[in-house]
Amino acid sequence: MKKIDTEHLAALYAAIGEKYPLYLPVKQGAAVNFAPYTADAEVDLTQLKTVKSPKDLFFPQSEEMMRFEKKDGMWQIYDLAKEQNPFVLFGVRACDYKAFEVLDNVFLSDPKDTFYAHRREAAIIVTLACFSPKDTCFCNVFAIDAANPQGDIAAYLSGTCLYLQAQTEKGKALLDSLGNINGALCEADDTDETALGGIRQKAKAAFEQLPFASLDLSAFHGDMKETFADEKWEKLSQACLGCGACTFVCPTCQCFDIRDFKAKDGVIRFRCWDSCMYFDFTQMAGGNPRTTQTQRFRQRFMHKLVYYPKRYGGTYSCVGCGRCVEKCPQHLNIVKVIKEFSKGGKEEK
Repeated sequence: MKKIDTEHLAALYAAIGEKYPLYLPVKQGAAVNFAPYTADAEVDLTQLKTVKSPKDLFFPQSEEMMRFEKKDGMWQIYDLAKEQNPFVLFGVRACDYKAFEVLDNVFLSDPKDTFYAHRREAAIIVTLACFSPKDTCFCNVFAIDAANPQGDIAAYLSGTCLYLQAQTEKGKALLDSLGNINGALCEADDTDETALGGIRQKAKAAFEQLPFASLDLSAFHGDMKETFADEKWEKLSQACLGCGACTFVCPTCQCFDIRDFKAKDGVIRFRCWDSCMYFDFTQMAGGNPRTTQTQRFRQRFMHKLVYYPKRYGGTYSCVGCGRCVEKCPQHLNIVKVIKEFSKGGKEEK
């Protein structure tokens, strides 16, 4: 394990940035989101959660997929998927890292999404442990250890030091390539590791005391048809606006739409994020299979809590980041759904 004083973090970022494109949490106005590193960027590692997850770097909100151009009376097709150069993603929280596993199951299964696959192969991910969770966090419900994150390198910010532990060959190669950054990056000793162990234990205790730490998912392990037909969906969905804010900030949502756009020289095929909460989601020539907001609301949470885990060995399509809890204008979110079903419909605050 290596360590560096926080006063030398700019030197660390610069050293990484000289070797690879670097993305990290950057403060822009009142919001903190992942953005490219520049010398004048206001990097903020203390922000527990970025507004949006780093999902965009692997599955962009909008991207061109193909171009069609007519030359000499013949149509030429250009596939825009290409291999990516290595890049570093720094400061990913454990919940957002777990979300990559959820996306991997979808985009790396046959037929493999080459756009996503190239970016995942190129990424070197530095995660950042959480020691002071928010009341809206519930990642421990999904067996995520936020104080001990996975990743190519795990980083721990404690006091005036940032500790870096390589966990894969990619991570080790990156740390080794940095040298000592003019003496600022050095080896941690046994005292450091002991102190970190104590901090991790305190953080674990803090997570266990959070308001949503004891959410019960067992209600979604039963008969799928019964859960689907449950009358609770009508009650839960009554106030839903169908705005899609929950899907926009969710690190695991992967729905997208594909459109063709007529350009000057031909046609551009692109894809962009879509939301199962929108009234025209999956609309076809024959109509829409889900015509009410209740049906769309149910689809979102059945997928998160029932369909996805049944298909992917018990892994839920939720990582407990709490973004939907914070962003829904109607205070509807996955926590409320879980509580309603676990308590047999009894209202809880």
